[in-house]
Amino acid sequence: MLEQARCGLLVVDVQGSLAKQVHDNDKVVANISLLIRAAELLEMPVVTLEQYPRGLGPTVQALQEKLPQSPLRKTSFNGIEHEAIEQVVRDTDRSQWLVCGIESHICVYQTTRGLVEAGFEAEVIVDAVSARHQLDTQVALEKCRDIGAGITTLELCLYELLGTSLHEQFKEILPLVKAHVD
Repeated sequence: MLEQARCGLLVVDVQGSLAKQVHDNDKVVANISLLIRAAELLEMPVVTLEQYPRGLGPTVQALQEKLPQSPLRKTSFNGIEHEAIEQVVRDTDRSQWLVCGIESHICVYQTTRGLVEAGFEAEVIVDAVSARHQLDTQVALEKCRDIGAGITTLELCLYELLGTSLHEQFKEILPLVKAHVD
């Protein structure tokens, strides 16, 4: 079960022209934007990664405007493989990580695997990840489940984090859930 006090959001490589090439790109970016806002309301840390931004370009503008801090740069597909990134994740003192971003079968999968191997709980948000080909996302999600990561949806994880309609942020999160793009 996800717990707000133990959970953070990891945004993986939503960058440049690649972000425009993935399946359902507008939906994925909109849902990630919503997740960033929800994380802010729930006082959850947001860690954003960029894969070789000189080559792929920066994080898309629609997300940059919402990020609480600058993205961390990486060259390995597994972001946790970078000591500095793993340290930032550890320094948040959060043991559960929601993972979203692109591409599902490369950096999302390998970073999720890195989280699990480093002793974190990871849950991949299926309606906030994508790849150029749907089959790659399907297989990546199966592999994530096989290594012990959870698979969730945007609405499922938000309601799980809230736990009750009496949560102090429920009224602020509800409009975000209604804005969720299927």
